[in-house]
Amino acid sequence: MMKLDDLKNLNPKNPGAWPWLAKIIAFVTLFLCVVIAGALFDWQSQWETLQTIKKEEDSLKETFLTKKRQAINLDLIKKQLTETQESFGALLKQLPSKSEMDALLTDINQAGLGRGLQFELFRPGGETVRDGAFAEQPITIRVTGSYDDIGKFSSDIAVLSRIVTLNEIAINPVGAGLSMDAVAKTFRYLDEDEASAQKRAAKPAGAKK
Repeated sequence: MMKLDDLKNLNPKNPGAWPWLAKIIAFVTLFLCVVIAGALFDWQSQWETLQTIKKEEDSLKETFLTKKRQAINLDLIKKQLTETQESFGALLKQLPSKSEMDALLTDINQAGLGRGLQFELFRPGGETVRDGAFAEQPITIRVTGSYDDIGKFSSDIAVLSRIVTLNEIAINPVGAGLSMDAVAKTFRYLDEDEASAQKRAAKPAGAKK
């Protein structure tokens, strides 16, 4: 068996004269040095490439999850938009057209007369366009009658097939009964020509048509 002193006495300039054990140890050492050097100079670049690919994979996964969440939200938004459009369409059906406004005013008048109320004032005001989609028309009214009849008249207005609201209500005693002053507001949708005219009017000066 080789001793430490034997290794110290080896001639590095004449490795052929070394004992076989020394030659084997030298070969194994040289082989390990070559493998380690290869790992440092070759595998290191592959390791860095692997790390880069892993980062790209993580980034792609995050992008995929983000897109997936957006797709889910998009479906939800589309559903909500459809529901909103359906609700808007249902509300729109409750608004009379321009040609139906006279009939609606008659319905309001008949609702009061049907409850035995006396109209002291029934004065339709000018229309005001709201949001470029519908017009609001106020009607100043004053009716006299009993407390019960005025209450039932208000209920009848609330259940008309068309939207009518009572605003600025003031009730005062008069004679043997009561007097109610109010502003009834009715609404109608704009026809295509009116809506187009509103859009043109809303465009800033110099804007392209």
